[in-house]
Amino acid sequence: MSTDQFGLAEGGYVPDPDRDTALLLDAFYDHLAAILREHALPGELLTAMRARQEELEAAGQHLIVDEPARYNLRLTVALAAAYQVLLPRLGREAAVAAVREAFIEPLGDTMKEGTRAMLDAAPDPFQAMVALSKSREEQAFGKGFVFDRPVDDDQRYHVDVRRCFYHDVLVANGAPELTPAMCAFDANWIEAIEPDRHGFRFDRRTTIGLGGTHCPFHFTRNREAGQA
Repeated sequence: MSTDQFGLAEGGYVPDPDRDTALLLDAFYDHLAAILREHALPGELLTAMRARQEELEAAGQHLIVDEPARYNLRLTVALAAAYQVLLPRLGREAAVAAVREAFIEPLGDTMKEGTRAMLDAAPDPFQAMVALSKSREEQAFGKGFVFDRPVDDDQRYHVDVRRCFYHDVLVANGAPELTPAMCAFDANWIEAIEPDRHGFRFDRRTTIGLGGTHCPFHFTRNREAGQA
């Protein structure tokens, strides 16, 4: 049974980059340890990954534009470090798959259940999700990301990510093929949204990591769709 480590279910979640990054990285490395065992690889590689993460983090200090970027850098170079260690041992396809699995799966149920519980308890699930999105844009993503908001009213909240700090860091470390794993992580909360139950839908047709010019995060009330 998953526990709600992020406190989403209570509806009072406030982004805490230090706490959230620590939770994600602990789960990431725990899962990588299991993957190493599955592939009969030495456990010492986990130490090598952590050491490489520290090296990449130190080398990327110039990318830190604000406090959220400090933690986003740490998180992103952890994926790059694990990939660099696994690549010569597993090959590109398997190394990407291993990093993706270790990043997405450990806290997936926690995030999905917590988000669904938050939406179920909210008097207005649409407004609750918009408020959460805006809070994360400011406090968790920060100036390393560039957001456009073409629509922001009571019916629709459409925000387009024009620059992705995660992608920039992965490109700088020669691993842009990992960006889709960062994109896929969002499915952990996207799948909690039930349009018939919560009264709104979410659309994200592409992402920068998948070759798009931007990442559209579009929240739209159901009745708006009916008026279009």
